[in-house]
Amino acid sequence: MSCVIFGAGKIARGFVGHLLYLSGIEFTFVEKVDALVDLINERGAYTVNILGAPEKNTVVKGARALKFSRGEEISRAIAAADCIFNAVGGKNLGEIVPFLTRGIELRAQINPKPLNIVTCENWKLPADILRKGISEAISEESRAFFEANVGITEAVIMRSAIEATPDLLEKDPLIVNVQDFWEFPYDASRLKAPMPEGMIGQKPIYEFTGFLERKFYTYNAANGTTSFVGALLGYRYIADAAHDERILKLLDGVYRETATALSKKHNFPFEEQWAFTRTSLNKLRDRNIVDYIERNARDPMRKLGPDDRLVGSARLCLEYGVKPENLAVAIACAMHYEEPTDEFAVKLAALRRDEGYEAIMEKVCHIDPNGELGQLVKEKLAQIKEWGWIQ
Repeated sequence: MSCVIFGAGKIARGFVGHLLYLSGIEFTFVEKVDALVDLINERGAYTVNILGAPEKNTVVKGARALKFSRGEEISRAIAAADCIFNAVGGKNLGEIVPFLTRGIELRAQINPKPLNIVTCENWKLPADILRKGISEAISEESRAFFEANVGITEAVIMRSAIEATPDLLEKDPLIVNVQDFWEFPYDASRLKAPMPEGMIGQKPIYEFTGFLERKFYTYNAANGTTSFVGALLGYRYIADAAHDERILKLLDGVYRETATALSKKHNFPFEEQWAFTRTSLNKLRDRNIVDYIERNARDPMRKLGPDDRLVGSARLCLEYGVKPENLAVAIACAMHYEEPTDEFAVKLAALRRDEGYEAIMEKVCHIDPNGELGQLVKEKLAQIKEWGWIQ
């Protein structure tokens, strides 16, 4: 049994690859960063550290990877694979469509067995993005095979994978620090073939509607709130920020807003969603997970986007009749994020100084400054100034 994993970053190595290795399933990474591919192939192994449970640490052996330039080898790997996973980052999904398309076309010719592609992305509708892209590119000769035999489905990645400390990276530059979490929930209704036999952590879900969105607008909204407010209040670590009473009060409001909207949209009990928020809060407050504010706040212009964790959550709330008071505070704080080592934070700060808040709303958040959400954010900007959080 063998699998292909597109991406060789922290989630690919520290969760998908880790689970496959522990299950005795061979796999090959496909990665666009040539230096990372060279490192994996030179070392042939990497360490997965389980935060708070070092007895579960693993050295993943026999690791190998292919560069994007090895197109024929990638196609053959896809044609022979028992399953394909991808963890490339949602904004990079389009880059892997040509490889998947060519691999499926070759498979249709030489190994016409059903195949699943499982997206492991913290993104909205990643399976739909891949299916649309492949459908538009696939040859007419292979279209019937693709439509009948290729399942593209979504997994929800609940394990955090964070950067290791410099001393650990010196010993193993591929090392990954991960959360002690082992479930791999996925939408079983879209499968066209069995999942890899014996893969540990599998949690098939047949009523998957809203599960990924539920995770995104619960975990990511809370993470964004903690990151951007924590940065403004001078914190370095996520867990420390999540113990601040001011942030806890704000998080409680954010959770209530998103839980109410999600419960209305997907018709599940509020109490069930509220219990789910507790798992998010416990993760944020877990000091075994030594995670930096800077890493989580990185690329604030994307994270202030119209469908992302804060503005997207606020728009969802408004759509279902919930006033996003606390989310608006988080958005106001995010507008003030500054980090000189982050080019997008530098651009955001320049836009704020040169053109003002309304320019951020229009050009980054894609919201009307004079609309309901825009006005609410303006109110909260004045409020956090009164609190002394900004000048």
